[in-house]
Amino acid sequence: MNENQLIMAATKDEEEERFKLCDQMELQEFPDKFLIRSQQQQQTFSIDRSHGIIQPGDTCDANPTKVTTIYGVVGTIRLLAGTYLLVITSRKEVGTYLGFTIFRVMSMKFMACNESLSRSSYQEKKDEAYFMSLLRTVESTPGLYYSYDTDLTLNLQRTCKLAKGRIRKPLWKQADPRFVWNRSLLEDLIECKLDTFIIPMVQGSFQTSQFTLKDSPARITLISRRCTRRLGTRMWRRGANLEGDTANFIETEQLLEFGGFRSSILQVRGSIPLLWEQIVDLSYKPRIKIISHEETPKAVERHFNDLKQRYGDVVVLDLTDKRGDEGQLSAAFANEMQKLPQFRYVSFDFHHHCGNSNLDNIELLYDQISEDIEKQGYFLIDSEGEILAEQKGVARVNCIDCLDRTNVTQSFLAKKSLNSQLQWVGALSSTECISTSDDIYEMFKILWVEQGDEISLEYCGTNALKRDLVRFGKQTLVGLIKDGMSALSRYYLNNFHDGIRQDAMDLISGRYTVVKNSPSPFQLNGFESFSYLPVASALLIGGITVTSLTLNQVGRNAQHCVTTILWAGLTAGAMAVVKANGRQFCSRPRLCGLL
Repeated sequence: MNENQLIMAATKDEEEERFKLCDQMELQEFPDKFLIRSQQQQQTFSIDRSHGIIQPGDTCDANPTKVTTIYGVVGTIRLLAGTYLLVITSRKEVGTYLGFTIFRVMSMKFMACNESLSRSSYQEKKDEAYFMSLLRTVESTPGLYYSYDTDLTLNLQRTCKLAKGRIRKPLWKQADPRFVWNRSLLEDLIECKLDTFIIPMVQGSFQTSQFTLKDSPARITLISRRCTRRLGTRMWRRGANLEGDTANFIETEQLLEFGGFRSSILQVRGSIPLLWEQIVDLSYKPRIKIISHEETPKAVERHFNDLKQRYGDVVVLDLTDKRGDEGQLSAAFANEMQKLPQFRYVSFDFHHHCGNSNLDNIELLYDQISEDIEKQGYFLIDSEGEILAEQKGVARVNCIDCLDRTNVTQSFLAKKSLNSQLQWVGALSSTECISTSDDIYEMFKILWVEQGDEISLEYCGTNALKRDLVRFGKQTLVGLIKDGMSALSRYYLNNFHDGIRQDAMDLISGRYTVVKNSPSPFQLNGFESFSYLPVASALLIGGITVTSLTLNQVGRNAQHCVTTILWAGLTAGAMAVVKANGRQFCSRPRLCGLL
C-alpha cells in the first residue's frame, strides 16, 4: 500500500469514527435538565426540563438524582405543555445484516421536559392528558429495528450502488426517508448536529437463520421495511392519498449469503392505490366505499411512476376476490391500470383458485408471470463486492389488507427466486430445489410465517391468517381455529381500539402537529361523547339479561308476560340504535382525516 492509499485509509477511518453512533449511554437526571452521556465516545448533550432546549456538549459537576442506562435516543416531540424525549430503555440482539449487528427495540420511555402544564387551561390539561395517552401507546410500538453500524432502510442493491461520498456521511443522511419510522422525531437532534446520537429506526420485520448446505455455511435473512408516508391501522388507512402514497406499503428483501456470494430479491406490497375506505361500524365486514375524485387517475399514475423510478419494471399482482365489494374495487383498479399499459397488471382471485387447501394452484398465477419474474431477476455480488447481476424490476402484490394472501404469494415467489440463486452459486444442481431438504425448507417457511405475523401485528393488531398455507401448503384444523381467534381479535381491535392507535401514529409520524392556542381536536358533541364498547355492551347485554329473567317468570304471572314483551321491545330498540349508529360506538381517530 503506497503513501496515498495509507492517507486515504486513515482519512476514511477518521470519518467512520467521527460518525460512529453512540451505542450505550447514561441518562442522568438533574432537577433542571436531563444529561445524555455516551459511555464510549464521551460525548454529551442536555435537554432543559423547563423549556426542552437542547444543549450539545453540556456537562454538570453536581451529582445526578438518578442515573439510567439507555441504548439510544429516538427523538423528541413537542406537545401543548412542552417537549418530551423518547429513549430506548431495553433492546435485544436479533442477528446480523451484511455483517453488522441488528437490534430490536424491546421498550421505550418518554421523559417529560416541561413545567408549563400547571399554568395551562382546563381544556389544555385535558388535551395534554389525551396526547400523553397516545405517547404511552407509542412506547409499545411493535417491530422496531435499528443498527449502530449500518443503515437498515437501504436494500443490498441500493447500498452497493451508493456513491462513495454518501457512505461517508452520518447514518441518518444515508437513510431512505420513506422507511425511517422516527424521522419526524429527529428534527431537534438534526438541528443541533448531534449526528452520533441520531439512530434511524425501521418498523417492519427482521428474521434470519443460519444453516449448512453442501458442507458450507449459509444464511437467509428476511427484512421488511414499512413506509411511513401513509402510516396507519387496518381500517383507518386504506388505499392511497392524492400524492400516490398507499397504506401498508412494505418493501421486503430476502438476502442469501453463501460461499462469499450475496444475493437478494425485492418484493413490495401496498394497498390498492385508489381512493377508498372501509369504515368500521360494528359489522363483521364493513362495506367498501370507492371515493370518486377527479385526481384518482393522477394519484394512481404517481404511485406507479414512483415504483418504476425506484425499482424498474413493475408487475402488479391483484389477489382480491372478483365478487362483492372486493370485486367492485378490483374492477375499478383494473380499469385504472388499463390507462397505464406500460405496467403489467395480473388479476388472480386467490380465494377462488387456492381456497384453504389448494395452494398448488398458485402455479396458475406463476405460469402467467414467470417470464416477467425471471426477466426482473435478482441482485448478486461476489466476495470482492463486484456486481454480477442486478434486479431490474419488482413484483407488487396486493389483496385487501396486503397481509394474508399477499404473504402466501410473496413467500412462493421468494422460494422460486431462492432456488435460482442457489443454483447459480453452485449450492444446488439445476434439478434440485430447497424443498428437497426438509430442514432447510422448514426453516425457510418459518421465516416467512414469523415475518407475516409481525407485519400483521403492526397493521391490524393480530398474527396473520393463512399461516398454514405458508407452513404446510394447506389449512389444518388447528390453524383454522387459530385463524378464527385472530379474526375475532381483529374485529375487536379494529372496532374498539384502533382509533387511538391511529391517532398515536398520526402524532408520532408528524402527520398531525400540535399547535398551542389552536382549537381542541377532542371536543365532542352530543351522542359522540357516549361512544365505544362499554355503552354498546351495556345496552345489549342489560336488555337481553332482563328479558331472559322476565321470560322465565311468564308462566307464573301474566304481568311478567307484559314485562317480557316490554323489555324485549326495548332490547330490540337498543339493538336497532346500536346498528344504526354503529360508527358512533366504534373507536375512531380524532386528529386527522382519512385521506
